Amino acid sequence: MRTISADEHLAYLRSLPSASFLQTPAWARVKADWDAESVGFFAGPIMVGAGLVLYRRLPRLRRYLAYLPEGPVLDWSRDDLAELLGGLATHLGQRRAFAIRLGAPVVARRWRAATVKQALADPALRRLSDVPADESVDAGARVMAVLEQQGWRRPSVDGAGFGLGQPRYNFWLPLAGRSEDDVFAGLNQQWRRNIRRAEKAGVKTRVGGREDLADFHALYLETARRDGFTPRPLAYFEAMYEALNAEETDRLRLYLATHDGDLVAATTMVRVGDHAWYSYGASTTAKREVRGSNAIQWQMIRDAMSAGAAVYDLRGITDTLAEDDPHVGLLQFKVGTGGEAVEYAGEWDLPVSPLLYRGFDAYLRRR
Repeated sequence: MRTISADEHLAYLRSLPSASFLQTPAWARVKADWDAESVGFFAGPIMVGAGLVLYRRLPRLRRYLAYLPEGPVLDWSRDDLAELLGGLATHLGQRRAFAIRLGAPVVARRWRAATVKQALADPALRRLSDVPADESVDAGARVMAVLEQQGWRRPSVDGAGFGLGQPRYNFWLPLAGRSEDDVFAGLNQQWRRNIRRAEKAGVKTRVGGREDLADFHALYLETARRDGFTPRPLAYFEAMYEALNAEETDRLRLYLATHDGDLVAATTMVRVGDHAWYSYGASTTAKREVRGSNAIQWQMIRDAMSAGAAVYDLRGITDTLAEDDPHVGLLQFKVGTGGEAVEYAGEWDLPVSPLLYRGFDAYLRRR
């Protein structure tokens, strides 16, 4: 392993069908409050993997948490996976990391939309993890076994206060080999009805520019107040827009949906290779009956297909199926696309300094 330049890192990612946008060199510029390093994995002279490492320093100590969100980017089925991970641990230990967190973006289980819908209707089921999967993926199980054997462990809590934590459960809409009509037919009846209702009501969608970020952010703040989450500042979205699009033209798109001149929904979509992500969304409480959120999602799905995306990723869902959980509505919305819930091998921690890691873990538990 060794440090590589941003150009080397980006060239490697361009050689692949896709990689998480959280592992692009540009993401280091978005997360400017973290130190960052691009690292390469080598088999002889050949680069076989790359990673973006974000470093967060402990207060008053020259020790760091090293974090690879949804990374590193490598072939997780390699026979020498344990050796590659060992090289990563050695390299980051030399960088004074007291702990390493990685996020293996390898699918472990899948549930079809029909299975999730049936589980949502069963009051005896409270968590998706308790529902028998339609597919258990050997590659995901193998990765988790290797990580356990190497001393990695599941985080006990999300990294609140450190800005950590990518979703273990996500919702995908497969696009490869499908026509637009096929994808539309796969939406549930409510989604199809809402898209038609938006069209009939005169909802218009368009791709915006950087100058529209302030309008997006105002709607995002309204959404945060309504849904009870802590919003990111406008400067964060400006940095994200500039950094990702400077690295690759049109990597991040801002979408706006209007009705009679009023902004009713706004979203962002990120695409790297053949994978497209719905990353942020906002909608107004007023005029919800015109279904701007469905119209804007349908436009993003169509544009992702036109760009050659194999997957439209609606990002995180929680494990909950409970009717009284406030997050279950988001799952119901995403299930309506007719896609599939996927569980990643997910995030794992390696305590390089067990004493400091225990203190860090206790701090997160208190938070």
